[in-house]
Amino acid sequence: MRVVAEPEIGMNVTTKPHLIEFQRIRDPRGALTPIEAEKDVPFPVRRIYFIYDVSDGAARAGHSHKALEQVLIAVSGSFHVHLDDGLTRQSFRLSRPNVGLYIPRMFWRDIDDFSGGAVCLALASDHYHESDYFRDYDAFLHAKGLR
Repeated sequence: MRVVAEPEIGMNVTTKPHLIEFQRIRDPRGALTPIEAEKDVPFPVRRIYFIYDVSDGAARAGHSHKALEQVLIAVSGSFHVHLDDGLTRQSFRLSRPNVGLYIPRMFWRDIDDFSGGAVCLALASDHYHESDYFRDYDAFLHAKGLR
């Protein structure tokens, strides 16, 4: 499996993972980043959740989704997201609250190297359905026709 470089911010390809830079409005009081579903995010947002208080050295995710799309944002701190389509592995370091990582369906994801106080915001295209998950990497590869 080869590791490829991160794509440029602003790629507008919804079949591949890419970084999305959201608007940042600054004034003397601070900064604000608005995010609008189907405008700034390429899908209607049906679920939002946070990952936080991650133990030192712990990893999250370790799964793929059959249909669900996501955008992950480091609203505080930083962490690494590793994506794998069965042939190629990409790694992204998220550390800016106005930059999100779009993850299409059928990409295995692992999240690790959380900094102290890191908060990962997830915007998801659907409600939680356990049946949408691949939690076994070999089953994921088999579904993609790679095993």
